[in-house]
Amino acid sequence: MKLRDMLLYLASPLLFILGWELYYDIFIRNPFVLAPPSKVFITFIILLSGRVANFFMPLDALYSLYHYLMGFSIATLSGFTLGILAGYIESFRKSIYLLVEIIRPIPPIAWIPIAILLFKLTHEAAAFIIFIGAFFPVLLNTSTGASSVEKEYIEAAMTLGATKTSQILLKVVIPATLPSFLTGVRVGSGVAWMCVVAAELFGVSSYGLGYKIELGRMYHSPDIVISYMLMIGVVGLILDRMWTKLEETLLKWRRGITWGRSS
Repeated sequence: MKLRDMLLYLASPLLFILGWELYYDIFIRNPFVLAPPSKVFITFIILLSGRVANFFMPLDALYSLYHYLMGFSIATLSGFTLGILAGYIESFRKSIYLLVEIIRPIPPIAWIPIAILLFKLTHEAAAFIIFIGAFFPVLLNTSTGASSVEKEYIEAAMTLGATKTSQILLKVVIPATLPSFLTGVRVGSGVAWMCVVAAELFGVSSYGLGYKIELGRMYHSPDIVISYMLMIGVVGLILDRMWTKLEETLLKWRRGITWGRSS
């Protein structure tokens, strides 16, 4: 990375931190209301080492990732399966359309009482909230991709001997839907990770980034709250880069076709 690009990337975070520090020194000056970035940085390092009672950030991050993977993996598998069927079979798409459009706008946090009633205060309750958040982006993107497959491709496959629906799905529809599906996975992953905080706030476990934010609030420690918020952002960035890299790797063939056309 060039020095100029690095400075551009760092400009807004550094300005934000400077403005935050100045705002604290001029207007707040109360560590129980808002912690300055200098104190947050020190607290963040201490929390990473586990030297604060009831707070060990690496373990909390692992618990949150566990909840994320539980909910997100189920959302991805079910969203992909139903999305392929809804995109390829028009009657199935029409049969679920109204139900999906009614449930989709309901915020995941509104499902917390239902999650507690169904699963009590368990890891499964947290996974359920995360599932709700991630499911619809995967479903809708996959369905859109499957319904956009050119009929000529399907007819060509049938001409070449793909007579069964399963053959058409495996050889034509699913490969053609992959770009849309991966976009849905990336969007769904971001929503799922944001839902982790809401899913853990109601105490499904004594560990987790979301739960420790609430615990920090109860202890009147803004520096702990902001440190855990920062960790959520860092892990979210890593997850997003991971899914972006996977998408780029799996779709190299599409980039090659695009460049070929433009040249």
